[in-house]
Amino acid sequence: MNHADVLVIGGGAAGLMCAIVAGQRGRRVVVLEGSNKIGKKILMSGGGRCNFTNLHTDASHFLSCNPHFCKSALSCFTQWDFIALVEKHGIAYHEKTLGQLFCDHSSKAILAMLLKECEDAGVRILTLSGDIKVSAEPAFRVECNHGHYSCESLVVASGGLSIPKMGASDFGYRLASQFDIPLLKTRAGLVPFTVTGRMHDLCTRLSGVSCKVTVAVTLTAKDTVTATLSFAEDLLFTHRGLSGPAILQASSYWSPGDSISVNLLPDVDAALLLLDAKSRRPKSLLRSLLGDMLPKALVAELQALFWPDGGDTPIGEISNERLRRIAADLNAWQIKPAATEGYRTAEVTLGGVDTDALSSKTMESKQHPGLYFVGEVVDMTGHLGGHNFQWAWSSGHAAGRVA
Repeated sequence: MNHADVLVIGGGAAGLMCAIVAGQRGRRVVVLEGSNKIGKKILMSGGGRCNFTNLHTDASHFLSCNPHFCKSALSCFTQWDFIALVEKHGIAYHEKTLGQLFCDHSSKAILAMLLKECEDAGVRILTLSGDIKVSAEPAFRVECNHGHYSCESLVVASGGLSIPKMGASDFGYRLASQFDIPLLKTRAGLVPFTVTGRMHDLCTRLSGVSCKVTVAVTLTAKDTVTATLSFAEDLLFTHRGLSGPAILQASSYWSPGDSISVNLLPDVDAALLLLDAKSRRPKSLLRSLLGDMLPKALVAELQALFWPDGGDTPIGEISNERLRRIAADLNAWQIKPAATEGYRTAEVTLGGVDTDALSSKTMESKQHPGLYFVGEVVDMTGHLGGHNFQWAWSSGHAAGRVA
């Protein structure tokens, strides 16, 4: 029987951070990773440059049944703490937009940094751990391809269900159920929408076209509107439907059957624009006017949708009422997605281990001392743009300080 003070299941961002912090305390730490290499999501994130944190990370950028749960961990290990670690290792980085920080060169630098910190802290990392089985009698006992282990602290950092080709599994949820720890329903988050019918044909024709928009999604409870959230970023048309940062953000709040509202001219009152153009440029065509502000291929599709019988009609000959209706469509295009693309392309998993069952300061199970859950497996999901990585670093750090 092998023994470790701390056994971490999962070699991703949260698991490695927890291992580093625990190892720095002098704990004997072993990380068990089921796949053939650690940090796969780190390597592929941000287009290979790893959007490793966000300058503006705070609790307002997270979804959870208890949105306050993340505050303690985020305050004890902030984005500035992780930035300091990145700078300690001499990794060049830059801010892209909205506080998002990326490596200048490659996400491999972040993984190499974590591996160096693990090495310095005496952490042992084992890949290809296979089917892991856990029992408690009363110490935790773990069986895997590398043999049998006992440990005082067991940290579950196995991630969620998103991107199964990267090795995602439901292990963490099954383990929580094994120990009677409550789970909240999971679903795909930060994921593209699919559409059907005429909208699908439109998206197929526009595949690859993008533009800056504001996407609004309405939240309801018992058929009562509780809030409307808006995301001002790029929208991308694909052969399956809608993607891009604005859509991914909205998807985490969207409910099946609901519509989203897309403002194609987020910085413009379209009614004022069109009525003013009618007065000043009465001989101009709508498609010419909008072609200066939107991709021409998109304008052609909008004409077919919003003013199909007036394509060659000068704007001066279109009634004010008709122009206002067209403007309303431009500022609030109502689209009803058929579904999302699901876990196959989702960046995160919503739901998971109920935060009510965990300590917000240590991530330890309230029912089972010595059992910790960190990262994506917990019901805490960040917005797009580095917030989920910061949750991984902060929650891993919180557990590593005491495990």
